[in-house]
Amino acid sequence: MALTKLDPVAALVVIDLQKGIVGMPVPTAHPVSEIVARAAKLAHAFRERGLPVVWVNVNGRAPGRVEAARPDPGGLPMDWAELAPELGVEASDHRVTKQRFGAFLGSGLDEYLRGRRVTQIVLAGISTSLGVESTARSAYDLGYHVVFATDGMTDRDSEAHKHSIERVFRRIGETDTTDNILAMLRRTEP
Repeated sequence: MALTKLDPVAALVVIDLQKGIVGMPVPTAHPVSEIVARAAKLAHAFRERGLPVVWVNVNGRAPGRVEAARPDPGGLPMDWAELAPELGVEASDHRVTKQRFGAFLGSGLDEYLRGRRVTQIVLAGISTSLGVESTARSAYDLGYHVVFATDGMTDRDSEAHKHSIERVFRRIGETDTTDNILAMLRRTEP
């Protein structure tokens, strides 16, 4: 864990904690209920400091061919893309709907963050090796300081989760626990 500081204008960006994903009956590296609870805790603390909270959901996919089987979008429940109610999303929070793994491409997220002079993002969500990692790579390429709440994310594949946290994230950002991020947030000048 190596978070050195939080910038005065940091934003929380939470990836894909929507009903259709958090409700999937599949095993994950860490319990989804814990991930949702930590994201809600982070969001509350960011709001208290007047910092942006961004909730990202997915309702489509890139058009390219892939080998892995994908669910038929027509067979998904109507509320599949709605954010999980346990998150406590507020009207002041920003929402981004994406059609790719990463949250930046074609979503207006970069413009929203730059309009608020954000220089650093704290990431949490599902899935570590796809949605979170793809968003982080773009954020890093765009010049943001990236922080990963490592206990605030999970993946269906434990090895992929571990690889992202141990091998990839330290090369494009800083990692720490939700509690340590919250403690640093409390010590940061508003």
